[in-house]
Amino acid sequence: MPAAERVLLHSVTMWLLLQSLLLLLASCLRSAAAFPKGCYPSEEEGLKTFRCSNAQLTEVPRDIPNDTNKLYLDSNRIPFLPRDAFRDLPLLLELDLSHNAIAGVESGAFRGLTDHLHSLDLSSNRLVSLSKDTFSNLKAKVNLSDNPWMCDCRLQELIRTVDLAAGSSGGIVCESSAQEEHVGKAFLQVIADTDFCNVYKKTTDIAMLVTMFGWFAMVISYLVYYVRQNQEDARRHLEYLKSLPSKQRRSEESSTISTVV
Repeated sequence: MPAAERVLLHSVTMWLLLQSLLLLLASCLRSAAAFPKGCYPSEEEGLKTFRCSNAQLTEVPRDIPNDTNKLYLDSNRIPFLPRDAFRDLPLLLELDLSHNAIAGVESGAFRGLTDHLHSLDLSSNRLVSLSKDTFSNLKAKVNLSDNPWMCDCRLQELIRTVDLAAGSSGGIVCESSAQEEHVGKAFLQVIADTDFCNVYKKTTDIAMLVTMFGWFAMVISYLVYYVRQNQEDARRHLEYLKSLPSKQRRSEESSTISTVV
């Protein structure tokens, strides 16, 4: 092959290689630009991971790759999880939401994760109370420790529906409670001796009985007042009749009888 042709072939090859590298770089830059600042994809132990730890996030990012297996959103400032927050992540296995400011979770926030998610970390947030339907049908091990829980029937019903992560149950502590002696104690320790839902039912029953008794007392009081008032009116009328002359009295009595008849 002539030298000129070899040079031309080499030049074309280098140009095509350079063009491919530029296209690959542009693609990577576009992908990086689509992610929130502080977030990046990686691969750990063969699993596709997306990390947004300490990224100053105030909401769940929207541009998370839908083939993500492990998602780290820990140590941010997310205050609330809306419905369908993770709907587009059908392959998600692990979700870390610890050390945020989450105080509310809308029903259906974890919809779409029920079949495959096996680890959910909500520790060290601001959760006080959640509906028992929050983790409906979720098979994941859930960490709810280090939150300012209100220990009541609502929390008791929630705990019955969730599979707690190993070693996390002792971290579910009563920050507040209707009974002062429960504050500062582990919730599972408290419910070993106290059935919050049964106490609530008894309180409701007592309140209903008190209300019914109040109404009954009002009715009896009205009836007593009514009878006494009629007796007083009858006595006054008799005294009035006695004070009349006999002829007029008989006329009044006849008139009264006629009126009654």
